[in-house]
Amino acid sequence: METNIRKADRKDLARIAEILVFNYRLYFYPIFKADEYYFDELQVPSLMEKFETELDSLYVYDDGVVKGFIKVEGTYIARLFVEPVLQNGSIGSRLLEYAMKEHHADHLWALEKNIKAIRFYERHGFVATGEKKPEEGTSEYLIMMRR
Repeated sequence: METNIRKADRKDLARIAEILVFNYRLYFYPIFKADEYYFDELQVPSLMEKFETELDSLYVYDDGVVKGFIKVEGTYIARLFVEPVLQNGSIGSRLLEYAMKEHHADHLWALEKNIKAIRFYERHGFVATGEKKPEEGTSEYLIMMRR
């Protein structure tokens, strides 16, 4: 097991929320352009409250500082995010490999327009199944990927 990956706890909630906010604004805002959501609703304090109820399924990459996290529900990868300025340094790969090895994670939904994420998952053996569903409240689609 990767020693830098551990179960998240309450002290990690601010970093987890911050990482998610930075990623959503950087990668998803250009697609959805929903100012009210990305700059009003999407705030660290409210996300901390939400994530506090999900601690049993959250794992962080922590080498002295929390740099990324993954949310695994059974064998489903619900979220995987790395601090944007630290991406492409194997943190995401380590989190994903941990989930596959320790939780037998084998499927996820990816935003169809998030080509960077899709390519990342493909490098780790995931393939698009052809199944897709609308991203709730938008005109965009999610695609199912499986190993």
